[in-house]
Amino acid sequence: MSVFLDTNILVYAQQDEPRGARAREIVARGGTINVQVLNEFANVLKRKMGQDWPAIIAAIEDVGVLLGAALPITGAINARALTLARDHRFAFYDALIVAAAIDAKCRTLYSEDMQHGRTIEGLTIVDPFL
Repeated sequence: MSVFLDTNILVYAQQDEPRGARAREIVARGGTINVQVLNEFANVLKRKMGQDWPAIIAAIEDVGVLLGAALPITGAINARALTLARDHRFAFYDALIVAAAIDAKCRTLYSEDMQHGRTIEGLTIVDPFL
């Protein structure tokens, strides 16, 4: 099963709490991310978790080892996101994640932030913490 991981999966994987253990299991199984996920991850680690830049860089390098290279955000993904935001009433940055997952031909998007069970263009959103 091809899966795309939203930023919150990576953030929880950094934490020692029940969701952290579940998130680490998900990351250990592998998945796809894009540059937006890495950007948001770095922002949360700095702004909300107060980590210093060396720790953030190390965390992003660890993600790269576990998941491989992050996919780029292309003009086509941006255009698809605009359509998804308009037609499905997603917040734009959520629509970018959905568009990237569809573009990567993933069947599942793990995210705590979107509607669990919703399917769009063959992609099903799953909240793995329910």
